[in-house]
Amino acid sequence: MAGNEAIAEAAVQAGCRYYFGYPITPQNEIGEYMAWRLPEVGGCFLQAESEVAAIYMVFGAAGAGARVMTSSSSPGISLMQEGISYIAAAELPCVLVNMMRGGPGLGGIHPSQSDYFQATKGGGHGDYHLLVLAPSTGQEAASLTALAFDLADKYRNPVMILGDGNIGQMMEPVEFKLSEKPIAAPRKDWAITGSNSRSRNLIKTLYLDPVILEKRNLEIARKLREAVRQEARFESYLTEDADVVIAAYGTVARITKTAIKILREKGFKVGLLRPISLYPFPYQQFAQVAEKVKHFLVVEMSMGQMIEDVRLAVCGKSKIHFYGRVGGMVPSYDEIVAEVEKLLGGPR
Repeated sequence: MAGNEAIAEAAVQAGCRYYFGYPITPQNEIGEYMAWRLPEVGGCFLQAESEVAAIYMVFGAAGAGARVMTSSSSPGISLMQEGISYIAAAELPCVLVNMMRGGPGLGGIHPSQSDYFQATKGGGHGDYHLLVLAPSTGQEAASLTALAFDLADKYRNPVMILGDGNIGQMMEPVEFKLSEKPIAAPRKDWAITGSNSRSRNLIKTLYLDPVILEKRNLEIARKLREAVRQEARFESYLTEDADVVIAAYGTVARITKTAIKILREKGFKVGLLRPISLYPFPYQQFAQVAEKVKHFLVVEMSMGQMIEDVRLAVCGKSKIHFYGRVGGMVPSYDEIVAEVEKLLGGPR
């Protein structure tokens, strides 16, 4: 399956029954897949009139207790930011997919990683974070989507799958763990269901009393601290004896593994530390590796955004270097090999 289709099918198998979205390349296959798949399981696909409309439809379905998802690409996610902030403030679980494209502005349709700040640092107004997962394969696109729905319900918080055009379009074998019984969303006693057999539920984000609003903000911060303690995910690849550790995620991490194979054959000790969760970022794991490695090379399809989190994690213990391609350009393994060779004194 293509990565976009794997995400859509994983969402259905995870119990998602509502999808609201608006077309934008390079993620249109998600909506297309949901358009025919959701009616098969009694769900609802609706193409909204805009990204703004779509995110508030997500707000409504999430408030009613449904497992719900939307997807878009960079400028479309920008249009959704106000609604995402509202959903986070209302403590509603949902899954958002961003298949990044080149920017800023309308940019182009080719893959990029320039939405890292937007995804991990909030994006909209107010004190909140999304939980952010970054797949690097079609299989991970599926498995992390299923995980995203569980994390969204666990923390009552939006969760973003942050991919790029390559992840969404490339086709790979994908396995789904099929269950005889369809997955149902967990009981949500806080949801607005129209029932008159329980106490009144109210979902809102407006609190005119600053004492109450501060209390709400502190509660959101508390659960996010818990997520930081519990949900950091990463992959460590050949870092045990490395002189250089490459930090990369998503598509770039895949390319990096090929570069590492070539470098190892040339006698260079190089490894990869890949964040799978971008928020929470695996600071502790980076700090541990920094105790014994001389150099980190951060490789991104951006002008350098994740590098700031790597700097915070490493805290001056290792030298940090950067190599980036932007505007939809994808770094090749040859380019990465050349950058590492420069760090370690040239080709051998």
